[in-house]
Amino acid sequence: MEAVLALGIGVLTASGVWLILRPRTFQVIIGLSLISYAVNLFIYAMGRLKVDAPALVGSGTVANPDAYSDPLPQALVLTAIVISFAMTALLLVVLLASRGLTGTDHVDGVEDE
Repeated sequence: MEAVLALGIGVLTASGVWLILRPRTFQVIIGLSLISYAVNLFIYAMGRLKVDAPALVGSGTVANPDAYSDPLPQALVLTAIVISFAMTALLLVVLLASRGLTGTDHVDGVEDE
């Protein structure tokens, strides 16, 4: 399981970096999204992957930390997902406005392939 997760994080990061280095604005936006997904998976993996483990400790019981999953990485990833969705929407609006003003989405000084 850990090898598949590490491979997935690596593929998302490599694809994101490759897209960020492209001359088109839309590809840069997609690359940033892929990198944010890779970071979210990385943060979630740091919270010790557990299956069917509750995140909350019941009242009146002695808490064994090994029996519970850590809720903090899950909360951080949920917050990061919402923020990255809002930033992607903002970048797309800026892209559309820039394309409307200039007529192209190329980065200055870079020729089309």
